[in-house]
Amino acid sequence: MPQNRVISRLVILNIAWPIILSNLSTPLLGLVDTAVIGNLGDPALIGAIAVGGMIFSFLYWGFGFLRMGTTGLVAQAAGADNFTEVKATLYRALALAGGIGVLLLVLQYPLLNLALNLIDASQAVESAALSYCQIRILGAPVSLANLAIMGFLLGVQQTRSLLVLQLIITGTNIVLDLVFVVGFDWGVPGVAAATLVAEVLALLVGLIMVRRHFRRQGITLSLPMPAILNYAALRKMLGVNRDIMLRTLCLIFAFAWFTNEGAKAGDVLLATNAILMQFVTFAAFFLDGFALATESLVGHAVGNRNASQIKQALYYSTELGLVTACLLSLAFWLGGTLAIEALTNVEAIRASCALYWPWAIFAPPVAVVCYLLDGAFIGATRTAEMRNAMVISLAVYLLAWLGLHEAMGNHGLWLALYIYFIARAVTLGAYLPRLLHV
Repeated sequence: MPQNRVISRLVILNIAWPIILSNLSTPLLGLVDTAVIGNLGDPALIGAIAVGGMIFSFLYWGFGFLRMGTTGLVAQAAGADNFTEVKATLYRALALAGGIGVLLLVLQYPLLNLALNLIDASQAVESAALSYCQIRILGAPVSLANLAIMGFLLGVQQTRSLLVLQLIITGTNIVLDLVFVVGFDWGVPGVAAATLVAEVLALLVGLIMVRRHFRRQGITLSLPMPAILNYAALRKMLGVNRDIMLRTLCLIFAFAWFTNEGAKAGDVLLATNAILMQFVTFAAFFLDGFALATESLVGHAVGNRNASQIKQALYYSTELGLVTACLLSLAFWLGGTLAIEALTNVEAIRASCALYWPWAIFAPPVAVVCYLLDGAFIGATRTAEMRNAMVISLAVYLLAWLGLHEAMGNHGLWLALYIYFIARAVTLGAYLPRLLHV
């Protein structure tokens, strides 16, 4: 991004729209997974998908720094026209992804047993969730390498390539969901197998995209080992990744707590919250398109030390994000009942979803600001501030739940989640002036 480039709504939209479409494919996949399992008529199977997904949030989202840290560091190197460091950052991330993935494979049995023992779900849910996890874990090195490649593509603002990659993952997964679950009647293991095959295909395509990007820039793939093992760069990467990992684990814990509290109330309420969270996730991934655009733009601005571009990115992304959040709430209000009926044919779950539906409707405008601020801080690699803000917000969330759950039940759980979103925005906002010191 040129140093004197003026950031406008159009600039953000040009970067954001492929991200938004690629992000939409992720919750779309979740909706398809839920729909194909939900129409088998067993609430425990829906719960198993929710529990299995939660476990892989811990195993994979906990290593989300492979995407987020890579984006911030690559964007800053690209903004400074340091293409050697752009390559070195990607190679370090891929090496780290491979190492962590192999370690997860080696430790899969104690990790999965521990995770399932910590979840207070029924025996039927736990049994189905275990079969899901045993298949998904086989793709650990591949999944983590995909995170690094996605981070690279976003850091160099190749968002259309990112869109193509995500569409390959989602399209393959949906087709195989239908083949394995509907056609072969594999049930929950079929959903996991579909995801595994799609991830392997995505890695192959992603590596081709990286190679093509370097060739278009006239850059060779080779890089001297001393450049990759640069001590200062490695130390910075590890510090950034450590902070992001701690921040992400807090985030995952918050949503795992939410899922587990629903599980304690029985399979119907667990399935209810799982379905409604699909809508919250749909909105989050949609709004995250603006956050990721901000992430890339702020990273480039930090790389070329341009505080004006940081302010422009923050202003226009917030404006566009708030408008989009309100439109999403309107869409949920108009079409929510039909969507829930499409996701499950179990009448008890439908009735329960109707009772708690307003919480899903108003989630987008409540949460959007914290998403956007997350993107800005990741792009600037101000990760210590992100870590501190998330720890404080998690404490506020748990205290809110303690004060609300006995009197309000599941409504109190949802209200505590709203308070968590607001706490994240307030705490990050307090650190915002630090972003402008570049």
